[in-house]
This record gives sequence, C-alpha cells and structure tokens, in this order.
Amino acid sequence: MERWKDRVALVTGASAGIGAAVARALVQNGMKVVGCARNVDKIEKLAAECQSAGYPGTLIPYKCDVSNEEEILSMFSAIKTLHQGVDVCINNAGLARPEPLLSGKTEGWRTMIDVNVLAVSICTREAYQSMKERNVDDGHIININSILGHIYQCSSIAHFYCATKHAVTALTEGIRQELRETKSRIRVTSISPGVVETEFIYRILNKDPASSENVYADRPHLSADDISKAVVYVLSAPANVQVGELIVKPTEEIL
Repeated sequence: MERWKDRVALVTGASAGIGAAVARALVQNGMKVVGCARNVDKIEKLAAECQSAGYPGTLIPYKCDVSNEEEILSMFSAIKTLHQGVDVCINNAGLARPEPLLSGKTEGWRTMIDVNVLAVSICTREAYQSMKERNVDDGHIININSILGHIYQCSSIAHFYCATKHAVTALTEGIRQELRETKSRIRVTSISPGVVETEFIYRILNKDPASSENVYADRPHLSADDISKAVVYVLSAPANVQVGELIVKPTEEIL
C-alpha cells in the first residue's frame, strides 16, 4: 500500500457499513479519501475519529447523491480543483428496495438502477477520464458487487436487486476489456461479498429489526471490516496482477 500514500481515492456510500470501513482503512494507509454520501454527518464524525487516531491519511467528507448525475459531475469537478483528480475509485454505494418482479413499484426499480448501475458507470467514466488527463496509468477502479451478482438464490423481494448486481458483474468485465483495448494499465476489480452485517438488510426488510437480526442469527456472515481488508488486498497486488473478481464468503457459507 506504500505506493498509494498521499494519493486520492473516492469512496461512494461512505457514511456507513462497507463504505465507512473502506474509507477508514484507506486513511489508515495514508490516502486522501473523498468519502461521499447524501448525508455527510456520519462521514464528518468518522473523519474526526481518523484525525484523533493519528492516521496518516485524510478523510474529506463530500455531500453527493449518486442517483443524480449532475451531483456526481459536480463532485468530480470539485475533486479536480482541490485535489487534482482521482487515482482510485471505489464504487460502493448500493441499495435494495423490496420490489418483486411481478408486483414491485417502478419507482423502486428505477432507484436501484440509478444507484446500483448508472452511478457505478458514471463514476467509473469520470474516474477514468480524470486518470487519463493526468497520465495516471496505474489507477484502480473497484466495484463493490455481491455474491448475488453471480448466483440466483434470493427471495422474491430481492430479484430486481440481484439483476442490478448481475449488471455490475457484466460492467466490470466490460470495463476491463475497454481498458485493455486502450492499452491502459489501469485495473478494475469486482469484489463480491456474501452476507455482510450492515444496515443494508435492515433497510430492505422495511426497517424491521427483528427480521434483520434473524438473518444474521440464522446464517454465517461477514463484517464490513472483512470487506475493507479485501479492498486493501486488491490495491496491494503487484502492478502486473489483475484481480478481476474477488468473491468473499464466510468459511461456513453454503451458497
């Protein structure tokens, strides 16, 4: 990770869960991390904690709704002005709405497409352009995907969400192929966790704490820190190593 010291990483969805854990880990490794979310209060608190802990990097909170392209473009413009540009882009922001395929609301489907697919694509495009214009040829794009982007064993309320994650799998490979065609050495990786204990399940189960707790009680699961360590592992790989897909599951996971 030494080569990433003082370089700039963007982490979307950095206010909680995996995004917050990744932001903290990168700051611990000396990076300048722009952490964005719709609500930056938690990121500001995390930034203060990182500073108090004496971590060598810096966490810069930025308010951005990644479902809005104009806000994404404004964020990248601000990063260019204040920090020259992005060297690492962690597309972590993602959400699920309990909208089945046969009875779900279009609004919920559209929200998942906007955040899980379009935001990933827009942030990737802008990060690549940022790297290209500065002749950065060792940057890295990491998409936080899901095991559900590779298998199809989920409840009906998550079928559309699963489809968006299968899209992320396809997008990651498409990005890799386009980078290869341009002879770029920028790398792209999909990290696909199994069940991770975060606020995610709580939100998709309509904020039902009991049901959420049962999900974690009844099956093996990962922590957000487990995924942040996977991100550090990927970024630490030698320059000639392309970790295209990293599936991270609990040892006891049956899927």
